[in-house]
Amino acid sequence: MLNNRKMPLTNIEISQAKTDGKPFKLFDANGLYLLVTSTSKSWRFDYRIGGRRGTVVYGLTTELTASKARERHREAKQLLASGIDPATHKKLEKLALQASFGDTFEATAKHWFDSKSALRSKAWQEAHSLYLRRDLNPILGNVPLDQIDARTLLNVLESVRRDRGVKTAERVRQTAAQVFDHAIRKLKVQANPARVLQGWVDVPAQVSHEPLREDEIAEFVERLDADTGSTATKLCILLMLLTFVRKNEMVQCRWDEFDIDNAVWTIPAERMKMRDAHVVPLSRQALAALEQLKPLSFASDFLFPSLSSLYKPMNLATPNVVFERMGYGGRFTPHGIRATASTWLNNRGVRADVIERQLAHVERNRVRAAYNRADYMFERIAMMQMWADFVLPDQVTSGDKLVVPLPQQTQEV
Repeated sequence: MLNNRKMPLTNIEISQAKTDGKPFKLFDANGLYLLVTSTSKSWRFDYRIGGRRGTVVYGLTTELTASKARERHREAKQLLASGIDPATHKKLEKLALQASFGDTFEATAKHWFDSKSALRSKAWQEAHSLYLRRDLNPILGNVPLDQIDARTLLNVLESVRRDRGVKTAERVRQTAAQVFDHAIRKLKVQANPARVLQGWVDVPAQVSHEPLREDEIAEFVERLDADTGSTATKLCILLMLLTFVRKNEMVQCRWDEFDIDNAVWTIPAERMKMRDAHVVPLSRQALAALEQLKPLSFASDFLFPSLSSLYKPMNLATPNVVFERMGYGGRFTPHGIRATASTWLNNRGVRADVIERQLAHVERNRVRAAYNRADYMFERIAMMQMWADFVLPDQVTSGDKLVVPLPQQTQEV
């Protein structure tokens, strides 16, 4: 049918339009038409832009009235006059609607957190979840993002600083910054007030604890042996020293992660910082410590159960208390064990790749990381035994049962 119609279609014409065979166009006005098929009737518009033909479909008559179709047609004609393809514009609007997750801070924060958490460590999840739930959402949760400026956020941060300290307040700002970065990427806002507030307060510098010197390691073991705390806690620290894993990886470990027969400890991915399972070869000294520890865990799933419950591990701060009591407060911490072992092994000529792999560090060179999948397991086994023989030289043996020389104590940390 030719487009020579000047008057809009009437409601009767629209409702009575039918075909039992070939589809046809029933024109309305200004290029708007109704495509009538044997199963449906839809409002459409054919146009040309940039030498190309295009068609925009406004919708079916069952879901779009004639007046609404004409309104959308006017909008499409305005877009076309501005050089914008109306069909492409409609697709983008639909995609934006499908990707929509609300404009409030809490809705955006949830979308950001959910999109990241599966690939992040448990510590990351717990930290950001806490800052959102406790510090940000109660005040900003229901506020539209575009209404949150730097002054509003600053008031929140000052409140956190008064209640919880400046370091926590800065971490809260960093969480907010990531939420707003996410909102910018999703075209929710154009500015990030948390980035504007970078440097809003002087944060005390992080204290970097030096590793123990080689001649101090034996003294550390002697002080640990002489400490009056519980044997379980001291074995925890000794195993940290022998395996140089992160504190949380040791404190929260479970018995089912250990294969004693094959002398390996496999830390599951969900407990690792970089979300990759990590294998720790166990030296003879480490196996002896585990044997001594077994009856002290009272059949708990955890190697180091809490005093208050066998169903949860000891507090992460417990080893630090022992370090303080041993006289290392302010200069050596559980985390410093990793640097101590790394320094000693590097000085012994152990290959850096082997040490870094045992430390579960991520290769910073992305190209190298993509190709270097080596585990260096034979070298790591020898390295761990060499380190253990240095830490506990009296325990070097060719096969006799080892007894780690730590006194049995009943006092807890």
